[in-house]
Amino acid sequence: MSIDAGRFTWFEHLSNDPSAAGRFYAEVLPWTIETMPMPGMSYPMIKAGEAAVGGLATLPKGVTTPHWISYVSVEDVEATARKVTANGGKALMDAFEIPTIGRMQPVADPQGGALLLFRSVNDDRPASKGPGTMHWNELWCGDAKAALGFYSTVFGYTHSSMEMGGNTYYVLENEGKPRGGIMQSPVAGIPTHWLPYVSVTDLDAAVARVGRNGGKAEGDAIEVPGVGRFAFVRDPQGARLGLITPASAM
Repeated sequence: MSIDAGRFTWFEHLSNDPSAAGRFYAEVLPWTIETMPMPGMSYPMIKAGEAAVGGLATLPKGVTTPHWISYVSVEDVEATARKVTANGGKALMDAFEIPTIGRMQPVADPQGGALLLFRSVNDDRPASKGPGTMHWNELWCGDAKAALGFYSTVFGYTHSSMEMGGNTYYVLENEGKPRGGIMQSPVAGIPTHWLPYVSVTDLDAAVARVGRNGGKAEGDAIEVPGVGRFAFVRDPQGARLGLITPASAM
């Protein structure tokens, strides 16, 4: 069995109205929503072409803010959760298993950034590329250096770094592959969170569709040489998402 530990393998939108979220994203991005039967329930799955990239679910009890949450592949859910709590993070629920899918546990880092530890019952799917796929994942936090220490210790990441806007941007790596980024939040008052980026062929057109369908852009588009052109948006329920035309596609 091939588990690609340390890679973000799934992305889930949590809200009080998954059906409305699905309708919005099907209009805005090159996504289709396909209902997948699961034990005792059905699950709206997000597909970019033939690639399954994420899903839609209802907010857990006690959580009121719609958001995207990322699943990170691990070899052992409970062992990783113990590392999370030993290094200042916390478990948000006990681990649980979904038959035929895998074992998972929601946790939070010491600054409150939530993610799901996930161990698939099958091989991890290969990373998908192209329009509509998840191109990158980035932690926005109040103390980037402290976050780097936590994720390096718990998940065994190494890193490279670059200067960006007067702050240091850290690229998390393992197995010789970039896995995600950590940055000091450039916007005051935004809680620590992991921000996925979706690849699009025409950034301006995608942002315009967001606005026409009840969402909104946050600031202007940004271009970084060698990275691409990207923008941040909020959907009608308030969840944040990054959209990017990668440099390789420009």
